[in-house]
Amino acid sequence: MTFRDDSEWLTLGQAARFLGVAQSTIRKWSDQGRVPAFYTPGGHRRYRRSDLESFLDRSGPGGRPKSGPLVLLVDDDEKVRELVRVNLEFAGYTVREAGSADEGLSAIEEAKPDLVLLDVMMPQTDGWEMLRKIQEQYGAGAIPVVMFSGQVDEEAQAQAATSGAQGFVGKPFDLQQLIEQTKQIAPV
Repeated sequence: MTFRDDSEWLTLGQAARFLGVAQSTIRKWSDQGRVPAFYTPGGHRRYRRSDLESFLDRSGPGGRPKSGPLVLLVDDDEKVRELVRVNLEFAGYTVREAGSADEGLSAIEEAKPDLVLLDVMMPQTDGWEMLRKIQEQYGAGAIPVVMFSGQVDEEAQAQAATSGAQGFVGKPFDLQQLIEQTKQIAPV
């Protein structure tokens, strides 16, 4: 690859904006070979616009698979959401994020997900209240929910089961365990 036409090549930041993802996400995708990149002698990445357009044609906006089950990830911690989203997308899921229960409930109104991954501890409306609202509006079990929390004890796990959640995972969680539980509920 050579840099003959500068307008054809994008920097890491430009490519991330073009795809609608964080720079860390496109960096990971290039390291995994999902998005072709040219590495400059100085160690920087450059992306050919046509390669990014082909990636979007295969994957859809934000690099999400076009046909994977929709997972709604509700957590007030942006870093947790990014980590989980990137790994679920890599496993073949379409992931929508929400930073609060209210955002999550609005997202469900726009597109009913195949699964909701829901943090228990959030400001304003906590995960238990959001779960109750989902069940009130759509019916118990109509939208599968897996709860996760940093406070892991038998009481929280029992509450998840009695509240109608399909699962409970402790934080910091084992990503592989979370993905396996996701696959059991919403197979790719």
